[in-house]
Amino acid sequence: MEGIILFLSTLIVSVIQVSIPFLVKRTVVFGVTVPMEHTNNAVIKRSKKLYSLITGVLALGVLITFLVWSMSTTPTDVQLALMGTMQPMLVIVTSLVLYFYFHVKISKLKKEQRWFEGKKQVKISDLNIRAKDEMLPWYVVSLPILLTIGLMAFTAANYNQFPDQIPVHWGADGQPDAYTDKSVLSVFSLPIILMVLQGMFLGIIELTKRSGIKIRPTNKQASKKRQINLRKYTSWLLLLVSLLLTMLFSFLQAMTLYGNMFDDMMIMLVPLIFMFLTLAGAVVFAIKVGKVDSDLDEVVVTDQDGKVEEYDEDRYWIGGMIYFNKQDPSVLVEKRFGIGMTVNFARPMAYIVLVVPILLILLLSFL
Repeated sequence: MEGIILFLSTLIVSVIQVSIPFLVKRTVVFGVTVPMEHTNNAVIKRSKKLYSLITGVLALGVLITFLVWSMSTTPTDVQLALMGTMQPMLVIVTSLVLYFYFHVKISKLKKEQRWFEGKKQVKISDLNIRAKDEMLPWYVVSLPILLTIGLMAFTAANYNQFPDQIPVHWGADGQPDAYTDKSVLSVFSLPIILMVLQGMFLGIIELTKRSGIKIRPTNKQASKKRQINLRKYTSWLLLLVSLLLTMLFSFLQAMTLYGNMFDDMMIMLVPLIFMFLTLAGAVVFAIKVGKVDSDLDEVVVTDQDGKVEEYDEDRYWIGGMIYFNKQDPSVLVEKRFGIGMTVNFARPMAYIVLVVPILLILLLSFL
C-alpha cells in the first residue's frame, strides 16, 4: 500500500512540474515578461515543449525504475520511504535546472529582439474587483486553531501519562528516531509548532486579501478572473493543509502517548497519506488557477492594438523567482514560475509572517 502511495505522489509531482510552463500567465515565460504578440514566438513554444519533454521523460524513467525495483526486490519500509523522498526531489531539481537554462535563453532573446521597444507600458489596478473576492473569511481559516487548542487541552490533561522520553524526530518509516527528556516544552512542542504554522497560514491569507490585484491591459477580463481564482483557491488550499497538519500532528501526539495502539503499517501510512492528499490538493489548485489566462485557456482576447503592454517588471525579479520591489506595497504577489503566491522580499512584513514562524519552529526543535 505504501508503495502505491509513493508512486502516486511522485506521479502527481511529475505532472505538476511538466505542466508548469502551460499553467503560468500567458505573458510570463520562464519568469520573463513577454509582450502578448510574442507569446506564440517559435523559440518560446519550442522551449516550453522541450522543458516538458525532458522533465516528462525523466519522470517516466524514475517511475519505471521505482516499479521495477519495488517489484523485483523486497524493500523495507525505510528503503521505500527514502526512495519515495528521493524520486520527487530528483524531478524537482531537474526541472529547476531546466527552468534557469530557459530563463536565460528567453531573457537574451527578449533583449536581442527588443520586444518592448516602442511599447507603452501601463499598470492597471481595479479597486472594484475586491468586491468580487471569494477568499475564505478569517474565522473559517481559524477553525483548525480551535482543534489545536483542544489538542493542547488534551495534552495538559494527560501530561502525567506521557513517557519520560519524548520523540523529537521521526524517520523515513514514520518511527521516532530521536528523543529528549520529558518537560513541559517537549510535551507541548508539537501543538505549539502546529499553532505557529496555523498562525502563519492565517497571516498569509490576510496579507493576500490586502495585496494589490495586478491586471493585464491586453486581456483585462481573463486577468481579473485569474486573480480572483488565485486568491480564492489559495485560501482553500491553505485551509486543507492546515486541517491535514492538525490531523497529522494529533496522530503523532497520540502515538507518543499511546504508542502500542498503532501498528507499524499505520505509522508508516499516515504521513504518506498526508503527503498524498496535500499533493492532490495542490493539483486541483493548479488546475483551477492555471486554466485561465494561460496556454490552457483556448479563448485569447486582446483588448489593445499591440501598442500597449503590461509593465515589464523583470528588473524586480531575481532569476524570475525572487521578487524585490520597494515600490510595490503588496507583501504577496503571484509566482512567475509555478502556481501560487510568493513574497515581496522588499516588504518587512514578509519576514514577520514567513521568516519569524520558521525561526520559532527551528528554535523549538533545538531546545
